[in-house]
Amino acid sequence: MVYAVVRAGGRQEKVEVGTIVTLDRLKAAEGETIELPAVLFVDGDAVTTDAAKLAEVKVTAEVLNDLRGPKIVIQKYKNKTGYKKRQGHRQDLTRVKITGIK
Repeated sequence: MVYAVVRAGGRQEKVEVGTIVTLDRLKAAEGETIELPAVLFVDGDAVTTDAAKLAEVKVTAEVLNDLRGPKIVIQKYKNKTGYKKRQGHRQDLTRVKITGIK
């Protein structure tokens, strides 16, 4: 079993070849190939965490599409003062498919 843990958008994701992952918005066009930095690489029983060896690991992904996450509602309320505030947010996301781990 071959998989890697990659750093993407301030988080770490466990990926294998063929995995579809949703990341924070990337500045890449649809259909473009990107490379993600590996933090951990596992090939069968061999686990690689050394930074020098991880620099040689190439995790490539193809950008499928851009999308937006679900709307979250932020509400603030103070009792007896008449203060209330409502705000919404939708995160910009990119969906990618892992094409290779070498």
